Amino acid sequence: MLKVGTVIDSKYKILNIIGSGGMSTVYLAINEKANKLWAIKEVRRDAQTELDTIRQSLIREKEILTRLSHKGLPSIIDVVDYEENFLIVMDYIEGITLKEALDKQGAQPQAAVVDWAIQLCEVLKYLHSLNPPIIYRDMKPSNIMLRPDNRLVLIDFGTAREYKEKSLTDTTYLGTQGYAAPEQLGGIGQTDARTDIYSLGTTMYHLLTGNNPSEPPYELYPVTKCNPILSDGLEHIICRCTQPNPQKRYQSADELLYALKHYKELEKKTVHGYKRKMQIFCANILLAALTLSLSFATGVRAHSKQENEYEYFVGVADKASDFDTKAQYYLKAIDTNAQSEDAYCKLADNFVSDGIFTDAEEAVLVNLVISSDDYLEKFKERNPVKYADFCYSVGNAYWFYYEHEESRGINAVRWYAEAQEHYQYNEERTVELKRSRLYAQMGSFRMNAVLSPENEYDKEEYIKYWNNLLELKGINDAEPDKDMITLRLYEEIARSAAEYAGFLLDGGITKAEVNELFDDIRGDVDKMEARATGSVLEEIEDVRVLLEIAEEMTAVLP
Repeated sequence: MLKVGTVIDSKYKILNIIGSGGMSTVYLAINEKANKLWAIKEVRRDAQTELDTIRQSLIREKEILTRLSHKGLPSIIDVVDYEENFLIVMDYIEGITLKEALDKQGAQPQAAVVDWAIQLCEVLKYLHSLNPPIIYRDMKPSNIMLRPDNRLVLIDFGTAREYKEKSLTDTTYLGTQGYAAPEQLGGIGQTDARTDIYSLGTTMYHLLTGNNPSEPPYELYPVTKCNPILSDGLEHIICRCTQPNPQKRYQSADELLYALKHYKELEKKTVHGYKRKMQIFCANILLAALTLSLSFATGVRAHSKQENEYEYFVGVADKASDFDTKAQYYLKAIDTNAQSEDAYCKLADNFVSDGIFTDAEEAVLVNLVISSDDYLEKFKERNPVKYADFCYSVGNAYWFYYEHEESRGINAVRWYAEAQEHYQYNEERTVELKRSRLYAQMGSFRMNAVLSPENEYDKEEYIKYWNNLLELKGINDAEPDKDMITLRLYEEIARSAAEYAGFLLDGGITKAEVNELFDDIRGDVDKMEARATGSVLEEIEDVRVLLEIAEEMTAVLP
């Protein structure tokens, strides 16, 4: 294993470990002269009998990637022999693997999985369109990186191969059991584009259900059996992707791409509706005149009933004393009218009404996100600005109140980014737009700041983070947020000053600047104390303690 500080090939300095697997470890490295980050994968020579296979795999991976150019693919710069091991120098991709997302969060939201599958289809479409086509052969969550902007990058091309038209079988059988198509396991023909379609199907299955197909019982059950609210249209797509016979799968990435973009049209109720449509068409024409006269009155009554039910459910939720009851009735209201905004926004407010956003509350949010009825899509279409308000509130719930402090920023990024997208054209939400932008940037920093302050790494990013905090304070001074949010912003300022004092020193930040900032915060906290109660008083004490620690740590500043 490489040590932090080791310099490879006289130019790549090892900074930290960012991942590890069975026979490999991935490090973050920097070319100090070029001030550029790289990822270096160390492939260990654990067994002499596997040496040739490993060498050929690395050579193949480099040869393939050096001639590819796609935003969903990385670049390999070099392969180095180093102290009995092989080192691959490649692009450093910010983010986490989808396997890490599964490990942390379990099954992923349906809308996100569809979006990711579409992205992966685009990558496969590009690979399969080359001459000769490139067959990836190892699609699985651990080989897919999720960037902070929600874009995917397909990594690890060690098992990829060029399709040979006249070849009857592959020369080697590589892939991961559970994700690999039957033809990868030997004896029934060579792998082709349909092999990658099979693996994408198993990957979608894992992401949607949380069930790993490479672990017992090694079965792919219908996804709606695992989670009844998932789309049976997606179930149909996955079933077709994972047919043992390649002839029965989608025959190209293009064909699968089209199906994914229209998966709702494959749902049973929709298909049944198409079959019935022609049968009732003529009858509808004959009844049109009578129906027209009746429909207006009926529609008015139905609309009135819907509004009454919606208001009733919201009213019950407003009066409820516990979150479970509130959530139950807000969700009933949303089910009654998915386009009205009150229930969404009140639900988001209740996530943090007690000062903490819990796993149980997050589960309510996740069920809303993955609902097959696309509640949030309907809300967004009807009222994009109120939808952005909802996303902003959820971002705040994660950033300031989530009970798992270590992942607050990571979980908040997606929601702030979504709020930012829908705020940017609305002049009445300029403050929320600025805050969303800053929090999204800071969340991305938190996700990728993998080094301690003692290491020479990306000084500019730490200073940028500090400046973002100061900008947020300036916005908050002009238009104050809730006291709890303001106090937790102050905590982050104090904590960052203490933790990143060395970077502030290198960035030219002076002790006078920091002390003036701390005095300003103390003055604001003193004013808050006069009106504070309960948990806010506890938070005020936390801020004061952190400011004392920060003052000690920033004593090194000039």
